[in-house]
Amino acid sequence: MDFGLVLQTDPPASDVVALMRRAERAGFTHGWTFDSAVLWQEPFVIHSRVLAETERLTVGTMVTNPATRTWEVTASTFATLNSMYGNRTVCGIGRGDSAVRVAGRPPATLARLGSAITAIRDLAEGREAVVDGTALRLPWVAGGRLPVWMAAYGPKALAMAGELADGFILQLADVYLTEWMVKSVRTAAERAGRDPDALTVCVAAPAYVTPDDSPDALAHAREQCRWFGGMVGNHVADLVRRYGEHSGLVPEELTAYIERRQTYDYAHHGRSGNPDTAFVPDAIVDRFCLVGPPQAHVAKLTALRDLGVDQFAVYAMHDARQAVVDAYGEHVVPALT
Repeated sequence: MDFGLVLQTDPPASDVVALMRRAERAGFTHGWTFDSAVLWQEPFVIHSRVLAETERLTVGTMVTNPATRTWEVTASTFATLNSMYGNRTVCGIGRGDSAVRVAGRPPATLARLGSAITAIRDLAEGREAVVDGTALRLPWVAGGRLPVWMAAYGPKALAMAGELADGFILQLADVYLTEWMVKSVRTAAERAGRDPDALTVCVAAPAYVTPDDSPDALAHAREQCRWFGGMVGNHVADLVRRYGEHSGLVPEELTAYIERRQTYDYAHHGRSGNPDTAFVPDAIVDRFCLVGPPQAHVAKLTALRDLGVDQFAVYAMHDARQAVVDAYGEHVVPALT
C-alpha cells in the first residue's frame, strides 16, 4: 500500500512545502492538495515548489474539476510540471464541490466530467483532443504521462470511473462502503473491456493518531475529524436528491446520517471545528476516518488493503499535522508497505 498526504493550500505556502518534504522522508509516495481557487491559494504554483524540493513524491489535485479551469489549461499545467520534473503528477478530478459552489455555479454534469477526463489525459500526453467542439493538441509535449483518477460516490459516477479513469478516489475509509464501491468500479471496468485490476484505488480520509485509546484521547480525535462527515455529506445530499432517500441504489450506510443535516457554510469547509458538522455522529467519524493509536490504523488499513485499496491518502486538516506524518512514518507505513 502506498501513502499520500492531503493538504489545503493555506498560506504560508512554505508550510505546505515543508510538510510535503516531511511526508516524503516518512515514506509517503504522494502529495495531494485541494483545488478551490477562492478558498485557498493556487495549488499548481505550490505543486511546482513541492516537486522542486522533493525527489520522488508524485503530486496531484484532490480534486480539481472540469468547470473552474478550461481543459486545455489543466492539461497544459500538468504537462508543464511533468516536463520540468519527470512525469511526477496525477490529476485527481471530480464534478466539483467547494470550487464551484463558492463561485455560485453548480457541479459539472457527469457527461462533461467524462469528456474532460479523456481530453485532459490526451492533451497532457501529446495526443489530439476535442474541447468544446475544437480539435486541439499541445505540440510541445513529448513523452508525457498523466494518470487521471476520478472521485466518485454514486452508482453512475462509480461506473464512469471504471469505464474511463486510470484510478478511483474514494473520500471515506469505511470498510463496508469501500468494498461495495470498489466492486462497482471494477465491475464497470470489466464490462467496458478494461482490466479491472489495472485501476488504482485510492481511499482518502482524515487520520488522527492518539497515544492510547482512552475516552479523552478518542473524543479529541473525533472532534478534530468531524468536519469530514460534513464534507462527505455535501456529496451524499446530492445523491439523495438524485436517487431518493430509500432508492436502494445507494447504501443507506452512506445516506442515513445526513437526516439531521441543515446548512453548510463553505467558509469553514474542510476545517476542524466546522460549526455546520455538529450533526455528524461519533459512529460516522469512526467509520469514515481513522482515529486511535497506531495499531488501530494498521488494522483498518490492512482490511482496506485486502479489499484492493492501493493507496491511503491522509487528510491532515487538524491540530496534529506533523505528528500524524511522523507517527505514520514510524508505525504505519512500515507495517503496510
